Amino acid sequence: MTRLRFLLYFITWTFPILTWGQYQRIENFIVKENLTANGKIAIIAVDSAENVNENINGTFKFSINSFEQSLAFHDGVAVPAHPINGSTFAFFKHKNQQTSISKFYFLYKTDKEITPIKISGLLLLLIPAVLLLVAYMFKRFLMTFVVLALIYAYFAYSKGLSLAQLLESAFHTLKNFIG
Repeated sequence: MTRLRFLLYFITWTFPILTWGQYQRIENFIVKENLTANGKIAIIAVDSAENVNENINGTFKFSINSFEQSLAFHDGVAVPAHPINGSTFAFFKHKNQQTSISKFYFLYKTDKEITPIKISGLLLLLIPAVLLLVAYMFKRFLMTFVVLALIYAYFAYSKGLSLAQLLESAFHTLKNFIG
């Protein structure tokens, strides 16, 4: 009787441990064209080395361009229901209990295929910064050009300096410098 009681206690305490499932979590994902080439994309759950994580099965919530969708993953791959009609920008976001993963893609569509091009978030910061820097430098160059134009106008009006003489002098200086 004590052996039976011991066996029941042992099964009662060890059975739940054996039945605990593995928690599924998407740590990273990539976007590719669906294998059937039907105008749809595939969201693929990957690990840190971008190998397909085939253990991911079930329904996970994704936000695609701020529209929330429940995607059914089978062996690490899910296909959104709506096809892509033309080239477009798409923002994909998935939120776990710990982290939030978001990626920005340009989906280039031709007659035969969809080519997803990942756009780095750093580029979204650098491009406007470079444009502002160029505009600021152009503003300085423009101011320098205006000041030089005013000086030239003064000398051309009062001292007889012509643009042809100025360009000829610059041409000869370059010619002597090179040759």
